[in-house]
Amino acid sequence: MATATTYGARAHARAQEGTRAEAMPVVPAADWPDPPCEAGHLVWAETVAGGNYTHRVLARGTELRLTDPIGDACAHLLLYADGRPWERLNVADTVKVQWNAYLGEGVLLLSDQGRVLASVVADTSGRHDALCGTSTLVRNTGRYGDGTPQSPSPAGRELFKLAAAKNGLEPRDLPPSLSFFQGVEVRDDGTLDFTGSAGPGDSVTLRAEQDVTVLIANVPHPADPRPDYVSTPLEVLAWRAAPTPPGDPLWDATPEGRRAFLNTHEFLAARGLA
Repeated sequence: MATATTYGARAHARAQEGTRAEAMPVVPAADWPDPPCEAGHLVWAETVAGGNYTHRVLARGTELRLTDPIGDACAHLLLYADGRPWERLNVADTVKVQWNAYLGEGVLLLSDQGRVLASVVADTSGRHDALCGTSTLVRNTGRYGDGTPQSPSPAGRELFKLAAAKNGLEPRDLPPSLSFFQGVEVRDDGTLDFTGSAGPGDSVTLRAEQDVTVLIANVPHPADPRPDYVSTPLEVLAWRAAPTPPGDPLWDATPEGRRAFLNTHEFLAARGLA
């Protein structure tokens, strides 16, 4: 089809309607094949290419499932209280308040206000990281020759900057992130041992306990020792559900977690949201 004229270019562009690439959002989300819930409950369905990013605002109670279909995805995650970006994921508090440096089912993702932004309600991978953060422009340039967003080896922080800008956030608003599907373990001498992926098909499901802005960068883990930039697609699905209620086993699993849920409930109740 000729595209030398405006009419030809328009006709060519319109002819692409309905074409589905390997990595792209599915709109409407209900068109996603084999959804994990009633199709009408899906609110986000997307495949994020390796070396790319995505973002979305999710309502309180929404469940977000990240899946590593091929086995070399690494989902770097940031969370913000929607409309209050000064309340954001605090990785240090997430680790120290819960006496646990390893992410998995039952872990709460906390803000520096002592409140729960999201909870991990299911996990088949067990290969996650709350210690290293994501990759940087300087590090990727040194390792791969480039780390800019448009390069073959974009850095996670550079992609986070783009996702942040699309949500009214600036580089100074980017705290340390969490990583899912590529993990590390701390050796007895304090050094880190890269554990890599658990393999293809694993997933982790988060539940939003407040309205949250989600930023995701799918890039290699900074501790990945492989010389090549290896990053495969990430599947992202979210559906309407309900927040964790009082009396739920997750709410009462630990004294620290119970207090974080109480802090969250009190804050939301004062705003008429709980």
